[in-house]
Amino acid sequence: MSSPLVIQTEDLDPLPRAWLAERCEVVTCPYTEAERLQGLLPRADALVVRTYTKVDTAMLARAPRLKVVGRAGVGLDNIDVPACRARGVEVVHTPGANTRAVVEYVLALILDALRPRLFLDKPVPAAEWNRLRKELVGSRQLSDLTLGILGFGRIGSAVARVAAALEMKVIYNDLREIPEGERSGARAVGPGKLFETADILTVHIDDRAANRAFVNESLLARMKPDVVFINAARGFVLDAAAAAEFFRRSPGALGLIDVHDPTEPFDASYPLLNLPNVHLAPHLASGTETAKRNMSWVVRDVWRVLNGERAEFPAPR
Repeated sequence: MSSPLVIQTEDLDPLPRAWLAERCEVVTCPYTEAERLQGLLPRADALVVRTYTKVDTAMLARAPRLKVVGRAGVGLDNIDVPACRARGVEVVHTPGANTRAVVEYVLALILDALRPRLFLDKPVPAAEWNRLRKELVGSRQLSDLTLGILGFGRIGSAVARVAAALEMKVIYNDLREIPEGERSGARAVGPGKLFETADILTVHIDDRAANRAFVNESLLARMKPDVVFINAARGFVLDAAAAAEFFRRSPGALGLIDVHDPTEPFDASYPLLNLPNVHLAPHLASGTETAKRNMSWVVRDVWRVLNGERAEFPAPR
């Protein structure tokens, strides 16, 4: 009996890949090699993807043997989960695999925004030394500020724990009622109040369809003119055109945007490009070796499904 064929379309950590290769035939075929990928799909029993492989009805139609799609990561917006389930294809992912990495990244962005710093590579005269010490002074301190968290799931709640340790005031908004013992002292408010009150606002809502452009013109208009706004969740939850208009009107505000819609990489038409108070990053929040390895262990669930077992982390139904 031949081994199941697994097609890997994006990077995986070598250790989990080797683990899977001991059990299956694993073929690496980047999603950018469309013609070669189409030739492999009819024989594929499983796909392992990350962020940029689009698993849609057209791809599924070319893969009649497919049993499982493994997303090495958390979000599933690049996978048509209902279409997969309609064909009997399980979808598995790795919730929680990158939580620590994203929380560290958000904290780093906040500190970059509030604590200007410079490293010296040569001696400087006393006058220059004193000038730098006067100029590189943060105008605000974390313990004086209110952090607003939109979405209080794994990542949002972990950000709240860090903020509490830094003695920040924390407010949040979430669809769910969060038990008080799980809030780390954060206070629940409505979306409007969240956007009005936060000095720093960080977005952590999920990839459900109802969240498309959730952060819209109406909410953005309520933000403080000197807000620090962070989106390291999903590009499509932010109305980029409305955000661009807000930052043009509010030169004292700062946007730190890690995820982008409609495409990554974005092109010259991207509304948030070339705004002096908006900094755009190339989707870095989960970019640690530990997180990448954690996400790559989706292969365990891929093998479980191929072996006729129940997945530990199936996509939400």
